[in-house]
Amino acid sequence: MIPTILPPLDPAFQPLEAVTRAYEKDVAASGRGVPFAVCIVRNQGYCDFYAMDIFPDGEDERTVPLMDRLVKFMLWSRGGYQIIVSGSRAVYDHLKDVYREGGARFFDADFMARVYEKPFEVIWKDSVEDVKVSRSSASNVGRHLKGCRIGFDAGGSDRKVSAVIDGEAVYSEEVVWFPKVTADPQYHYDGILTAMKTAASHMPRVDAIGVSSAGVYIDNKIMVASLFLKVSREDFDQRVKSMYIDVAREIGAPLEVANDGDVTALAGAMELGMGNVLGIAMGTSEAAGYVDKDMNITGWLNENAFAPVDFSPEAMEDEWSGDIGCGVKYFSQDAVIKLAPAAGIHLDESLSPAEKLKVVQKEMMDGHPGAAKIYESIGVYFGHTIAWYARFYDIDHVLIMGRVTSGQGGALLLNKAQEVLDKEYPALAGKIQLHIPDENSRRVGQSVAAASLPDIG
Repeated sequence: MIPTILPPLDPAFQPLEAVTRAYEKDVAASGRGVPFAVCIVRNQGYCDFYAMDIFPDGEDERTVPLMDRLVKFMLWSRGGYQIIVSGSRAVYDHLKDVYREGGARFFDADFMARVYEKPFEVIWKDSVEDVKVSRSSASNVGRHLKGCRIGFDAGGSDRKVSAVIDGEAVYSEEVVWFPKVTADPQYHYDGILTAMKTAASHMPRVDAIGVSSAGVYIDNKIMVASLFLKVSREDFDQRVKSMYIDVAREIGAPLEVANDGDVTALAGAMELGMGNVLGIAMGTSEAAGYVDKDMNITGWLNENAFAPVDFSPEAMEDEWSGDIGCGVKYFSQDAVIKLAPAAGIHLDESLSPAEKLKVVQKEMMDGHPGAAKIYESIGVYFGHTIAWYARFYDIDHVLIMGRVTSGQGGALLLNKAQEVLDKEYPALAGKIQLHIPDENSRRVGQSVAAASLPDIG
């Protein structure tokens, strides 16, 4: 499949769904396809697999690099410390090499080993059927609205907090901060505590605290989070890992912390009143989350900022992971910033990323044609990527939120994504509905949904 709609400011974009469909078509036409499967194992033995037919080893140069991208997507969407492979020794040997210490994907292996506190492994199985195993455990969290609650959403450029009484936000605020460039944990602690005390001052009491935050959380502990990028590992272990727990103790209320992507999906499910919702928050990074048909959170990692979406060798590199073509450069303020030069918009390098985004948003309001092409380009990225996501998630609804979707650009982005689905992937267009909340919900909806996380009985 050769896509007919490409981003006007990034014609080198190679959507992974289109590339994979073309490969599958060629495999089927050849009559020589062989079964391939990969399984990702995470905590408590939970696991998920993906299986497809591929060319036999050595017959097509696309096989190894394409399976590299597919496996990496599975790893970051599901999360895990073990990759089990069957059906291609060439793919297995490649994965063993790139995920080893010093290999091209060692960042990924080290990240997962820290999250799951187990050594990272790539394992071979002779039988494809032995790899096609899935064990999951969805959990019913959120949607608790009674009482006086604080909802906090920790972003990389701003922090949002809401005071919520019986499901209604009586106060919300956004405050600019710079956690990703600050090494002192006290800065983070003071910012979080100040936000919560501000929200508390607008309610007669605090019954519960819900937190939506980028990163990985186990038992309300911060395992890994880009917000603390500059904090040393020693300070992280001693002062950051239990930071939300410590703040909640000072406020004097029970706490529930969830990944911001899952809270995005939860906000969508609550708004729509139904499940199979993929939520995407386009802000400092890309946050993704998923709620299944029963409106439960699956326990998947859903760190799609690090999951690949572009097969182009010219794709931009993510500074943190060192990989190219990953979601963070396509569905965040980084995407706006990277496309600005091609749109003829100059951004002062002394500005923060959030300030650069505001410059582009103002140009959009003023009718700059280049600004519109930025949002059109992100919309094209998104349309193709929704089809790619649909390989790995059962999606009926996609909800987009975050500061990138604010203003006129958000509507343009969504319309372009719908056009791509309609023309390039008509079967999916008839199944998947795209949604964008109103302006107020778009900017503070996550903190309100976060407030519903704790169950206080």
